[in-house]
Amino acid sequence: MSEPETATAPTSPRLVRIAASWLFGLLLTVAAAIITVQLVNANLYGPQQPVRDYFQALQDGDGERAIGLLRANLPNASPALLDGDALKQSAAGISDIHVGNPTTLNGGRVKISVSYQLDGQPQNTDFTLEPAGVQWMFFNKWAFVPTTLPTLEVSIVNQDQAQINGTAVSMPSGKNTFSVLYPGKYQAEYQGKLFTAQPISASFASASSAPSPLALTTEPSKALVDQVNDSLKKYLDGCTTQKVLLPTDCPLSHHSVQEVSGPITWSITDYPKATISAYNGGWVISPLKVKARIQYKEQDLGTGAYSNIDQEQEYGFTAKLSINGDSVSVTPVVDYS
Repeated sequence: MSEPETATAPTSPRLVRIAASWLFGLLLTVAAAIITVQLVNANLYGPQQPVRDYFQALQDGDGERAIGLLRANLPNASPALLDGDALKQSAAGISDIHVGNPTTLNGGRVKISVSYQLDGQPQNTDFTLEPAGVQWMFFNKWAFVPTTLPTLEVSIVNQDQAQINGTAVSMPSGKNTFSVLYPGKYQAEYQGKLFTAQPISASFASASSAPSPLALTTEPSKALVDQVNDSLKKYLDGCTTQKVLLPTDCPLSHHSVQEVSGPITWSITDYPKATISAYNGGWVISPLKVKARIQYKEQDLGTGAYSNIDQEQEYGFTAKLSINGDSVSVTPVVDYS
């Protein structure tokens, strides 16, 4: 006797619709996840993001982070400008930053071009990045291709320090070389009590930037010139107190073959104005001129007649300048030859 055949229950249309809905939903979820990973990869983990982070580090004055992101090799130069206020100031003029789309290069590398304004002038900097593995299984990592930082050469006359981007820096023997991050602007100057140097600047747009060295021309400050002129004035006023034709240790002099019969009076009609300049590693005062007036009465030895003398004359002399820190000494030199 044969076995009875088992009947297969028909599939419910409702179950089919439910399964199809679940499958469609799963496909949508997978598709959304793929799109999300792609978007996150492109925006948060794409090669543009390290570039954005680098510019932010510059503007924050965070040199350690900027150098780490750039994977920069440091040249044999002073690191004084690579962090803090000096770095922050270098990026203060950067605005309107636009990070471009990646351009594919050989070896899986990409080029990112960044356009921006630096002190109102349009600039452009290119960065090269390379793949650096995967993070959290899905997200690509990118890193800058290592490069060596550019350098800035600075010199200053007769000083051992200067200010760059508002930061005091050492200048041994009047010169130094500094490592710098880019892009950025670096302004050198010197503002001291006795001497100053007007600001000059250099800008860097890339690792290959090589601007001309910054040569600071040091000049005497108004305070120093005023102090020297005051010293000269006191010296010459002291000369006028001597009631003689040839005051001792003074440039003033008057000659007469007649007999002086009245008091001699000296007065300065035009005081010298010192000009101070650098010379042979020090500072010198240029030759000086002073105008003085002498008044007295004299008697003619031949006729016995009296006459009033009132003459103005210009006299020349020099002075030595000695500076020790903020201490200034002026020593007049009179040549009677």
